[in-house]
Amino acid sequence: MLPQAKTAVTDVVLLDSDSDDDARGAGGRRGGGAFQSLAPVMENQQVASTIADTTVAPRETLECRSFWKAGDNFAIQKVVTPAAPGMLEHARIHPKFLHSNATSHKWAFGAIAELLDNAVDEIQNGATFIKIDKIDIVKDNSPALVFRDDGGGMDPDGIRKCMSLGYSSKKSNTTIGQYGNGFKTSTMRLGADAIVFSRSTRGGKSTQSIGLLSYTFLRKTGQDDVIVPMIDMDISNGRPQPIIYGSPEDWSTNLNILLKWSPFTTEDELFQQFEDIGTHGTKVIIYNLWLNDEGIYELSFDDDDEDIRLRDENAIDAKRVHQKTLEIRSHISYRLRHSLRAYASMLYLKKFKNFKIILRGVPVKQYNIADEFRYPETIMYKPQVATMGYAASEIKVGFIKEAPKLPVSGFNVYHKNRLIKPFWQVFMEVSSRGNGVVGVLEANFIEPAHNKQGFERSSLYLRLEARLKKIIPEYWLSHCHFFGYRTQHSPADISKRITIPDQPPTVSTFNQRPSPSDKTSQAGPIIREISLSNGTSTRTVAVASPHMRHSSGLRYNFEPVQLNAQPAAATDTGNILGGKSAEEISVENLQLFIKCEEYIQKETEMEQTVKNLEKELEEAKSKCAQLALLVDAKKKEMQQA
Repeated sequence: MLPQAKTAVTDVVLLDSDSDDDARGAGGRRGGGAFQSLAPVMENQQVASTIADTTVAPRETLECRSFWKAGDNFAIQKVVTPAAPGMLEHARIHPKFLHSNATSHKWAFGAIAELLDNAVDEIQNGATFIKIDKIDIVKDNSPALVFRDDGGGMDPDGIRKCMSLGYSSKKSNTTIGQYGNGFKTSTMRLGADAIVFSRSTRGGKSTQSIGLLSYTFLRKTGQDDVIVPMIDMDISNGRPQPIIYGSPEDWSTNLNILLKWSPFTTEDELFQQFEDIGTHGTKVIIYNLWLNDEGIYELSFDDDDEDIRLRDENAIDAKRVHQKTLEIRSHISYRLRHSLRAYASMLYLKKFKNFKIILRGVPVKQYNIADEFRYPETIMYKPQVATMGYAASEIKVGFIKEAPKLPVSGFNVYHKNRLIKPFWQVFMEVSSRGNGVVGVLEANFIEPAHNKQGFERSSLYLRLEARLKKIIPEYWLSHCHFFGYRTQHSPADISKRITIPDQPPTVSTFNQRPSPSDKTSQAGPIIREISLSNGTSTRTVAVASPHMRHSSGLRYNFEPVQLNAQPAAATDTGNILGGKSAEEISVENLQLFIKCEEYIQKETEMEQTVKNLEKELEEAKSKCAQLALLVDAKKKEMQQA
């Protein structure tokens, strides 16, 4: 039977920075006392019984619910608490640090990814799924985020290490976590409060534990240390028995703190949260979710019943934007910024065999954009440093299936199977060069930043960046002719540059040649056939007319047309073409085409120069008008004098 709740002064768990596997120092206690890492250097924190008042009141919230303002106006007490006799002084962790620490996540999805990583790391302990969903808190009908996995779970020591700052026992090459900070930063970035339920079996002993990391609790009760109420229970015999480290009153008071500051007002509601966990696993409920500056929740649960979204301001004016813009927004490079389902689908490079990410009841289908590359190539990159050598990494590069229609480019860079930088724009150019070229690589030789949304700028990182900057233009120049792009090579090399593989590129649709009588067709590109003779075989390609060129150099309306080779008729062709061979005609045609392109480019540059001169002229006129006003004012002053 559970101990009865009493009003008393109690010991609760102190959240401390821990860096040693031995979480209990000499004479240290777990559960009710301060969580110590090396030696008993800290006093047990005393929490007044008023905090654990058994009277159930409406759940309290912070006055400011905007994440980026939640750390403001936080009064820090200037009271010096002397160390007890025989104890060493220690650095204290103020509750405001929880908020400051969480600001490393500029992006809410980055915080969610940290919690997904924890579940993926549990695959080695038998985890087969991680479920992300939204529930409504009964106390005030507010939304909350729920993360539940069926991994090995955490025993009393494990949950304390999870709640501690800087502790991580993940040293494997296969695990993603390594800094011991992800749980704290991610939960506090998504909401003001988080409660953790975990079941596990270690050494033949089955336990269940509950821990509360509550920014609201710490602020509302005026704490100047980060304290975490926790309770543990032994369930080995099928009937939960409290694990008491101090006294039954301590355990009961911790329970009462949980009931007052968590979403659950009764013991039955609290312990029912273990029912869907089963014999092992972990559930994290994040509540008091943050609001944006407009006073609405950062996360949107109503736009899509099978997704969690970040609010996209651009979607408001979707009816008034150009069709090209809508197409870009439909691509995953844009959608992953606002759709958790899109982001989670690309979050891990290798597809899981016996593990699923289930978002709002529907499994997330993993997606690797490299599987859809057109004209894919693999480039081996081997980083080198003076002290050590690394294994070569594969860089897969190719055109996206929407190329050249969508100007998307960049590299998806993973670290230990986890996406760190999606569509990294290493190569930026105003022209169309590089459009549609995307790469994928796993860079385990560089270290990710703490928020796993970027890399530390080491020398290895800078060398990789420099190499990737070269890969995109090199690949584009050698493959852009497939889509009718103009190249900067001399005419003498044209016949070599336009060589087409025996298997023509696969395209989803083919345009028919425009009919002169069809006004609609006349608005499209003019397709010209160019026959290339190569021994016994003849192949044809389609080249768009120069006047259909877009100002950026990319023919957006041009799609390759597959043309059937015509039988050779040397005599007739020779008469029609004035004695020239088809190959000579094709080379001459391409030379004229490139020359026309150059004239169009010069025309575009001239137009831009005219616009710049007109702008300068307007600025000069404006300055002249201002000077004229000043001269008139000066004349009036002189006349009055």
